[in-house]
This record gives sequence, C-alpha cells and structure tokens, in this order.
Amino acid sequence: MTTKSFRDAEKALGWVREIYNTNTQYLRDGFAEFSKGKWPDARISANYPFLGITTRKAPVMDNRLSFGFLSRPGTYGTTLTRPDLFEDYYLEQFELLLKNHPEADLRIGVSNLPIPLHFALGENFYLEGGLTPEQLLRQPEFFDQPNLAVMDDTIPSGTHELRPGEPRPLALFTAPRVDLSLQRLKHYTGTTAEHFQKFVMFTNYPFYVDEFIRRGHEMMERAKDAQTAEERRQYTAFVEPGNFITHNANLDHHVKTEGERQARAPQMPTYHLKRADGTGITLINIGIGPSNAKTITDHVAVLRSHTWLMLGHCAGLRNSQKLGDYVLAHAYVRDDNVLDHAVPLWVPIPALSEIQIALENAVSDVTGLDDYEKKMVMRTGTVATVSDRNWELWEQSVPIKRLSQCRAVALDMESATIAANGFRFRVPYGTLLCVSDKPLHGQLKLPGMADKFYREQVDQHLKIGLVAMEKIRALGYGRVHSRKLRSFSEVAFQ
Repeated sequence: MTTKSFRDAEKALGWVREIYNTNTQYLRDGFAEFSKGKWPDARISANYPFLGITTRKAPVMDNRLSFGFLSRPGTYGTTLTRPDLFEDYYLEQFELLLKNHPEADLRIGVSNLPIPLHFALGENFYLEGGLTPEQLLRQPEFFDQPNLAVMDDTIPSGTHELRPGEPRPLALFTAPRVDLSLQRLKHYTGTTAEHFQKFVMFTNYPFYVDEFIRRGHEMMERAKDAQTAEERRQYTAFVEPGNFITHNANLDHHVKTEGERQARAPQMPTYHLKRADGTGITLINIGIGPSNAKTITDHVAVLRSHTWLMLGHCAGLRNSQKLGDYVLAHAYVRDDNVLDHAVPLWVPIPALSEIQIALENAVSDVTGLDDYEKKMVMRTGTVATVSDRNWELWEQSVPIKRLSQCRAVALDMESATIAANGFRFRVPYGTLLCVSDKPLHGQLKLPGMADKFYREQVDQHLKIGLVAMEKIRALGYGRVHSRKLRSFSEVAFQ
C-alpha cells in the first residue's frame, strides 16, 4: 500500500477527503451509466481511505485523558469514511495522535477495503428503486456489495484477533461498519446522521417526545426579551423525522422551515435540538424492550456521542416509593439477555461519577430539594432490566426473591441494555427513571392512573434530563469520557 506521511493534521485530513471524494464520485459516475442501461466493460471498484501510524516510544501525554494515544509501541491502522460528516472528529483524533507521539507521522493512503456501492450513494438514495429486474440481477457483477465479514464488532467487544501482518486497531469501527450504521440510523429514526447531536437521551414513552417537541418549537420562536433571546440562541434548529427543520427565529433566519415532516412515523422517532458545534441534544423514542435499546445504540455508537441518558418509566419495587418518585441507577441487574454474548454477565457495568453527580444535582435544581429532603422523591439504587414485559405474571415467589436478593429498587426493560452497550462502545451513560407503577404493592399501570401520572410528571422529568445534559456539557468532553470505560490495550480514537 502506498501512503503519504503527514505531521499536519489539517493536511492529513485534506488527503483523506481527496481520496474519499474521488473514489465515491467514481462509483457514482459508474452507477449513473449503469442505471441508464450501459453495461460496464469491467468491474467498477474503489476503496476506502486508510490511516496508519507506527510508534516505537511510549506516548508523551496527559494521563488524565482516556483516548488520543497509542497504549504501546507498534503499527496501528483503520479505514475512514464520510470526512464531510466526521471532519471535526477526525481532525481532533489526528491532532491528539501527533501531539502525544511527536516522533510518529500519520500515513494516509488507499486501503484494500472496497467501498460498497450502497454506501457510496449515501443515506438519501434508494439504490434498487429505479433499476430494472435485469439491472438488479447483474448489479453485483459490476459493483462491490456490503460484506458483513468486515463490519463486525469484535474490536469494541474485545475479541478481535489480528491476522498476520494486520496493523493493530486504531479505531473501534471500520469504515463499512460506520457506513452501515449511518444507513440504519436513517431507516430507524427518520433523520440522517448529520443532525444527530453529541448528547443523546433515550426514552421508552411518547409522552416525553411530545414535551420535547413543545420545548424545541418554543426555543425556535422569537423571544420577547433580550435575556430569553440570548438563551434560545444557543440552539440553531429543531429537526423532526423526515429531516423537517425549524430554524431559530432569534438568529434572523430568512427561511423558517425546510423540508416536510415524514408522513409515516419511523420505528424510533428521533428529534434533534441542534447547536452549531454539534453539542445539542437528540431525543430518541426507542419504544419498549431491550432489543430496540440494543438495536439503536449499536448504530448511534458510531457517531461517538459524549453522553447517553436513559429517561423513562419503571416499576418501583419498594413500598416506600410513590408514583412519580425518581430512581438514579447506580447498578444494573442484566436480565435482558441481548448482550450476554458481547458483554458477559460477569462484567460489571460501573456507574460513572460525572454523570451521576450531574443527574443528582439536576434533580435538586429542578425540584428545589437538597440533600436529605431529596430522599423523599429520589432513591439511588439497583435497576433490574428484564426482557419480559409481563414479568408480573410469573409465579411471584421467583421475581420477589431474586429482586430482593439483588437489592433492586426499580425494574424496567431498557436501562441495563443501554448502559451495557455504552460500556462496550466507550460512551458515557446514565439512567434516571420515574416510578409509574408498583406491581408488587398493588398499584398497577392502568389507563386512568397512567394518564394522570403522565400529565403531572413528564414535564419535570424531561427538564431534569435537559439540565443534567447542560451540566455534563459544561464539564468538557475530555472529562466526561471516563478511563473506567477503556481496556488494557485500547484503541486511540475516542
């Protein structure tokens, strides 16, 4: 493989961009001719950019950081994609590598990994839509197809085994693995990756979405006083499924809205309160169940979020709890079963102090309760996550004994899954739940009770989540990405 050496991060990124843009344009041009019925004379193929670095010395680094350096001397490499989307991210990773390894150059070249045609065309193009049956049949003859063998998660799962001559991993994800997730995000959420923000909230009820939409639209309206206008100007736009964009009127946009709302709701409707630097807030309604929670976090992970928060409803397990009380998870019982192969049950999922403190302080700020008084409305404890929504129908001595032995204070179907995948993908995570029923104590979630509860509690709970995200953002993401989430021999990329 022929590569160019760089000690300048900007120039290195420029060469990545040149390779990627040239190669994807070549594929798009070839497909344009193919779609007109012109059979190519030969196979049309182009490869991803490659980044490599070799170091023979220990890093010169700030040991408080959890990323940006090579853990031991050797040769490392990865493939890269979508420099338009990951420009700031790549630039920072390049700069950290050069800073922490002053004796090493970045080597940029063309990898031996083909770009599948589907990924070269982007998230907004449905490849099969305009092709004839014959073109669909013959398309694999001329263009590379997605290959699952090069987009597994063995690197983040810690099970990757190097082949002879292969460089050690430099990033958690290969380029085609990233491209697959970008496509899936559009499919599941109804919005493209460019709109996702670095701080992501997950919820299991649409009531939170309704309140988030209300607040998002309110933030985009022109304020009547200078102070409110200044507060609202920190956000630039609000994006809904279909990439329907409402611009902030306080920023003097000439166009108020762009696009059209998606007519049919996607599987996991997603909304983005955007900031110019990408550090706004994304809310995803993942629905109910650990399978959904794993599915969406598998794909959001490639965007390298700064924080994932789970805000949802749970069953309170203690008689001293009231409907509407909060539960701050500091441990998880994983009875969800969807990640056992990737994160074995013997792996502890630690609470992250920075996230815990931000959530606890946000509860104080919003409720006005401090220290001992706060115990009246919030418990810190173990959350049990199960895969069976009708767990109440089990023979009751079974769940009661197990939940008592593990000291659980709440039960849901998503929190441990999100935390475990955050642990696996090195994304800081936290959970603040709200008690919506107490099945062990005769208070079941019934329609009338639920409606009253939702009206009274969702607004406050969502506000706590938003305040917590502001506190975490203020820390700076170098402090948020915890060393607790990094392994012995870790990839350099965040």
